[in-house]
Amino acid sequence: MSQKPIHPALRALLAPQTTFASDNAAGAHPDVLQAMLAANRGHAMAYGNDAWSMETQTRFKRLFGEASEAFLVMSGTGANVMALASLLQPGECVVCSALSHIALDETGAPERALGAKLLMLPSTDGKILPEQVAGLKRLVGVQHYAQPGILSLTQSTEMGALYSGDEVAALCREAHKLGMRVHMDGARIANATAASGGNIAALRSFTLDAGVDVVCFGGTKAGLAYGEAVVYLNQESARRAKYVRKQVNQLSSKMRFVAAQFNALLADDLWLQLAAHANQMSQALYLSTCGINGISFPVAPVVNGLFPILPAACIQPLADWCPFYPWDETRQQVRWMTSWDTSKSDVERFAAGVAALLRS
Repeated sequence: MSQKPIHPALRALLAPQTTFASDNAAGAHPDVLQAMLAANRGHAMAYGNDAWSMETQTRFKRLFGEASEAFLVMSGTGANVMALASLLQPGECVVCSALSHIALDETGAPERALGAKLLMLPSTDGKILPEQVAGLKRLVGVQHYAQPGILSLTQSTEMGALYSGDEVAALCREAHKLGMRVHMDGARIANATAASGGNIAALRSFTLDAGVDVVCFGGTKAGLAYGEAVVYLNQESARRAKYVRKQVNQLSSKMRFVAAQFNALLADDLWLQLAAHANQMSQALYLSTCGINGISFPVAPVVNGLFPILPAACIQPLADWCPFYPWDETRQQVRWMTSWDTSKSDVERFAAGVAALLRS
């Protein structure tokens, strides 16, 4: 798939028909594309006043309960900004992991849009601990400090770690004691749900039942062409959402095309089937490569991301043959991501390439 010169050890091998760079690189699922085409017939009222958007609202209520309210948006960064902006009060900050997407990969969008500080907590796997949240009490009431307003969690984390329902509940309890609201960046919430039991009860265990206030429900990584949802789990949290969505440029006039995609994804648990497949391909890639001499894995994958450590000389030649991203270059750590459309043959070809290159 690359035009760069291929290492001699890899020339005789067929490259995978995919990349392991990101689940954003995958296309849209055929059912999703068909749903968009079907929604393209005739005219429909704009800004979500259409039958597709109403159906999407019903589908999200089935997932998160009748008190929930979903707002469709265009992008993951936009979803996070909207969710945070709708809940944050003047003088407050957003507390997050130092490895979180809002801290590292959104070009400062939350700070710029919110005009507020991100207070980043140290973490090795992207997970925040309850005692870290409890420790924020030292800031409360001190006029010289930004007040802890929102706790932002990522499920699954950028390091592929998973919060259990009990872990999220403990974090929510500590946050709510301090008067904070809890936001969950669920760009890969489908993968997290599939890894946690693969049903609505599993999803609710670390969201609604745990005390989360707002969830950004990822669609793009799960099989959509584009589109995410910001789901408020109680009516009080949703009070200003419809105004903020427009203000942060996330209100699509032709909302039916985002809604139609979500309707296809959420129908018959397709979102869970696709996520489970991506997770399974991650496990298969791990099992196919963990025994190769010269490669090590700090942890085994639980969702669809792997973070192996490779010999430095092998990283670029392998990435030239089949693209993936470096992660922690000080440790020679890279990231391999599987997607809903990763095939067994893709995994087998890539594993064969890893073995051939490390042998050389």
